[in-house]
Amino acid sequence: MRAFIVLTIILGSLPFCFARPYIGILMWAWISYMNPHRLTWSNDVKYFPVAQCVGIATLLGYLFTKERDKLPMEREVVLLMLLWVFYTFTSFFGLSTSVWNEWNRTSKILLFTFLTVTLCIDKQKIKSLLLTIALSIGFYGVKGTVFSILTGGDNRVWGPEDSFIEDNNDLGLALLMVMPILLYISKMEENKKLQLFLLISFCGCAIAALFTYSRGTFLGLVVLFIALLYKSKKKILSALVVTIAIVGAIIFVPEKLVNRIESIKTYQQDGSVMGRINAWHFAWNLALDRPFVGGGFGVSEPGIFRLYAPDPLDFHASHSIYFEVLGEHGFVGLGLFLTLLISGILSVKKMKKTLKHLPSFQWLCNYCDMVELSLLAYMVSGAFLGRAYFDLYYHMISIVAILKVLVKREYESFVKEQSLYMIAEKEHVLNGVAISGLIGVIEAQDEGARVKTRREV
Repeated sequence: MRAFIVLTIILGSLPFCFARPYIGILMWAWISYMNPHRLTWSNDVKYFPVAQCVGIATLLGYLFTKERDKLPMEREVVLLMLLWVFYTFTSFFGLSTSVWNEWNRTSKILLFTFLTVTLCIDKQKIKSLLLTIALSIGFYGVKGTVFSILTGGDNRVWGPEDSFIEDNNDLGLALLMVMPILLYISKMEENKKLQLFLLISFCGCAIAALFTYSRGTFLGLVVLFIALLYKSKKKILSALVVTIAIVGAIIFVPEKLVNRIESIKTYQQDGSVMGRINAWHFAWNLALDRPFVGGGFGVSEPGIFRLYAPDPLDFHASHSIYFEVLGEHGFVGLGLFLTLLISGILSVKKMKKTLKHLPSFQWLCNYCDMVELSLLAYMVSGAFLGRAYFDLYYHMISIVAILKVLVKREYESFVKEQSLYMIAEKEHVLNGVAISGLIGVIEAQDEGARVKTRREV
């Protein structure tokens, strides 16, 4: 029954995705992050190409729709283009047999990133998109919290199978990235029930992220809470809430989780950590040997690993967004990747600095804060996780570009309104002066007539 409902909803949405491709963007985000078809019991539905169906309908609709903007040549858009071109270029020199399969998957993500920019330049549309993303991943935060409570926290929280966020580390990263979205939209939401639901989802994501047992996620969670405390206007209250949360965590988390976190201090004795460091050396050595093109997508294969790793038998994936890009696309690719990431953060910080003193632009400032914190979580937690091609990261970059266009439009509208207001005020003053002068002339004429009458009498 569940499989029938999910498939009916997805296939039933296809005409709407064609008629209004913006709906296709929302459906694509829902399927990509929540993976509802993976939650069914039917293998036919689990592995049915639902994303492909939605993608084709959206692309076809995009060709005919008038509800789209031109692709804005913002700095982040240009960098994304350059990165895509460079990913393609390095693929021709790739060492892996799966290089073009990985290129194909990444290209689909980047294509829909550009479609998102052109179809979602609107205040309400961007809110709907962010809610779709946050609630799709937040679902696993709430679900994971319930699971952890029922099992006493002795088991790890996992994501939907055969998805980008199946692994506990991947899910932890996704939960961290949507937490700022849930929090800041709840601040702006007028519907009290939805506001409460968003706050519950935020707390659920924080708890579930902790019980993924991912040390990288734990470090990201700590940095995220410090950043939230720094940005909070009610710092004392926020500090109190964080303190209560820490005390509660110390009291209730199982010893198994505490030992897992404490192992960060003794990483030299942890085979998993040392294996990751060995993989980082592999990526570094490969980049030194092929500095301009790297090894191409999917280069972390046992045969290639043995050629460049210090310990050729201790095979591990890169487990770092930075070393993943370095190994696969060399120093040039890493430079483009880091430039895009830093550019996104600098852009939202600059926008907020420009607009924070204008009350009517506070909603844009909130969006800037949420994107900055989401990218910060990606930078910190991603340092220990190989998710350089995670679609949520590219979605956040697309939102940076959208915000830049919205800021320009809103500011131009604001300036125009102010100009019209000043003109109206000026005309009002001038009209007042003219009327006063006219009254003075009339009064002078009346006084002159009265004096003449008295003289004649």
